[in-house]
Amino acid sequence: MLYPFCLSSINVRANNKKYVAVAGNIGAGKSSLTRILSDYFKWEAFYERVDDNPYLIDFYEDMHRWSFNLQIFFLSSRFDHQRRIEDSPHSIVQDRSIYEDAEIFAKNLHEMGLMSNRDFSNYTDLFKIMTSYLQAPHLLVYLRASVPTLVGHIQSRGRDFESTIRIEYLDRLNRHYESWVDRYSLGPKIIIDVDELDFVNVPEHKMEIIGRIESRLFGLFPE
Repeated sequence: MLYPFCLSSINVRANNKKYVAVAGNIGAGKSSLTRILSDYFKWEAFYERVDDNPYLIDFYEDMHRWSFNLQIFFLSSRFDHQRRIEDSPHSIVQDRSIYEDAEIFAKNLHEMGLMSNRDFSNYTDLFKIMTSYLQAPHLLVYLRASVPTLVGHIQSRGRDFESTIRIEYLDRLNRHYESWVDRYSLGPKIIIDVDELDFVNVPEHKMEIIGRIESRLFGLFPE
């Protein structure tokens, strides 16, 4: 009697589209986890536009001049991703959500005096209009990492334009992330402690995280 039930459950799972967003600070491991989940679940992956970003190098050299341009580029890029995600028949895993742009990065730049009141107001108005048309993720996976861990990851990947990132900047972003994740109410969330779980280099840690995500999305008794 149980066997047909199991087959039915598998079919439901196979046809049940999921949208998972991986959130976290610079160097937290978002792209790596996005790749891992995409490979394991056979989901389509959407990565943050870094290599072809026309403002990123200029931004790290002069944040005050290029902050608004950079944030508008990311907002436009991620809105395009969101629309494609919603139109896709496949399950999706996304490297950084659109919500992080406004809640973390633009807010931090404004507080640091690197984005004017006028630009920040214009940006947040646009963000609110755009996100009102979007579907929130079925699951948000937040990668929590201390500043030393972030610095180690950033140094190991060796991007020249990231060499000017200051520890104070990463620390400020971490504080904004913690505040945002604590307030996040758009759907279920999982918090992964990257200081304790090295899902890139330790297979047991990788499978532990995959198991937690699988249980939350597909389990009869989600955590």
